[in-house]
Amino acid sequence: MHTQRMAVSVSVLALLTLAACGTESGSGSGSGDGSDTVQSDVPVTGVAWSVDFLTVGGKKTEAPAGSRLEIDPKGRAKAAFGCNHIGADARVEGDRITFGKPVSTQMACDETTEKAEKAALAAMDGEVTAKLSGEKLTLTTEGGDTIALSEEKPAGLVGTRWAVNTLLSGETATSVPADLPKERVPHLTFGEDGTVHGNSGCNSFHGKAAVKGSTIDFGPPAGTRKMCPEAEMEVERAVLAALDGPATYTIKGSTLTVTSKDGKGIGATATPAKSEGTQEHG
Repeated sequence: MHTQRMAVSVSVLALLTLAACGTESGSGSGSGDGSDTVQSDVPVTGVAWSVDFLTVGGKKTEAPAGSRLEIDPKGRAKAAFGCNHIGADARVEGDRITFGKPVSTQMACDETTEKAEKAALAAMDGEVTAKLSGEKLTLTTEGGDTIALSEEKPAGLVGTRWAVNTLLSGETATSVPADLPKERVPHLTFGEDGTVHGNSGCNSFHGKAAVKGSTIDFGPPAGTRKMCPEAEMEVERAVLAALDGPATYTIKGSTLTVTSKDGKGIGATATPAKSEGTQEHG
């Protein structure tokens, strides 16, 4: 694949500080033996970074909620800036990171989010320097554009309200439509009693969810039986397919991924418990 190169130069001090940060991945991360991972002299991989703001052409743009950037140990970069999901190969050599040409979903975004997304892509163009101060990371281009990031602390699976923003099917990731009514945005919360409840896109639901290690065994869900517009019903079918039987899960910062044995899955972001009105109860 033809690639657009991007290099990241990191100072010696930043390297030492980054090494001290470690690669905490949260509960249920299932790190494995690492035999198929990319060896990196720059320990920035495996860290979930949330994007705070961007400065492009001297103009500061606040990053939309849920904006994040991560390079996994296998050499794959994933980013999101409030709407579309962006992926690219990422080769780490010494103190340089070279990204392949990014591939993005093509969701229509609102004007504010689209502006932030374009600003992020502009700031990730060419060679940048990285400066780490505590848990804050700043990437700066030769032209002075910047991306300001913070290391995400892993959210707890139980008791967190997870807002679903991505539908997974094998290697394919699809964004949940951004124009869903606020009360129809799918979400779920796991209880300490081995249950799960929430909204699947149209109907509220509740069911069993036995957590063991990095796996969750979902029981058949029960819930309301309303009919909604087809776009909402399509989301609901995809969400419920991921919450059917045994599944694996990972948590990176504020992002939860649940994948069933047949490859159906969801990606969700931790949100305040009452950010979208009243909660559904099972």
